[in-house]
Amino acid sequence: MNIRDLEYLIALSEFKHFRKAADACNVSQPTLSGQIRKLEDELGAVLLERTSRKVLFTQAGLTLVEQAKSVLREVKILKEMASNQGKDMSGPILIGVIPTLGPYISPIILPNLQSLFPELEIYIYELQTNELLEHLESGQLDCGILSLSKETEPFIEVPIFNEKMLLAVSTQHSWAKEEQLDLARLRDKEMLMLDNGHCLRTQTMDYCLSIGAKENRHFKANSLETLRNMVAANIGIALMPELATRNLAIPSLKYIPFADPEPFRSIGLVYRPGSPLRLRYERLAKEIEKIIAGCE
Repeated sequence: MNIRDLEYLIALSEFKHFRKAADACNVSQPTLSGQIRKLEDELGAVLLERTSRKVLFTQAGLTLVEQAKSVLREVKILKEMASNQGKDMSGPILIGVIPTLGPYISPIILPNLQSLFPELEIYIYELQTNELLEHLESGQLDCGILSLSKETEPFIEVPIFNEKMLLAVSTQHSWAKEEQLDLARLRDKEMLMLDNGHCLRTQTMDYCLSIGAKENRHFKANSLETLRNMVAANIGIALMPELATRNLAIPSLKYIPFADPEPFRSIGLVYRPGSPLRLRYERLAKEIEKIIAGCE
């Protein structure tokens, strides 16, 4: 048994599909399948129920997956400790970013961070909140940049900035000439929203419930770009994070700020408690805070 075998097993537990798991591990499907069978032979236990349609884990398999995740977390800590023997801001760092933030913040922060820390190898992975936190917990990521919420509380949270929420409306909408809106005016209005899995959906729902707005149940978007285009087509209105509105002018779309109190989401960097690279993550968060502040 080796560390790579455990990584194969965890990938298979996540994808429930041999080819997808093999692709994620950058190996061939026969290689991954063969190593899993060798692992079963070595342990003398059946880990999987193999059918023509899907992969099911036995109870022994599920137990081993959880133990494997624990082992990989410890391995990650050992690697971090070894990395920390050198310069604080050198070596690889794997960062998860949520989809409603990644496309808009990455082009802003990456060039600056690469200039500030040329010996730091930055890898960015775009994942929805739950998946990002799972990868962080299992040691597949070093840290994550996302909207802080109850789900992030088990990790160390480093606030970076508050991102305002603007109202996106079509230029054909009756509010298109408004320069500012009171949040209460959304009462009884139907809002377009992202589908399940996006933390922004939860935050939008919270605002809607607090002011009496409703969800438009006829349509759910899987990305901010889809949501933006639906609003531009005058299908409805939607809350949009401020970074997603910059440098993306659409003639048929207008973004309206709110009067106080302005809705916002708290963006922060999270990492595992006890990580020996705490100073690295704290410094990274501080530099990102400066970069974002300089863009305002």
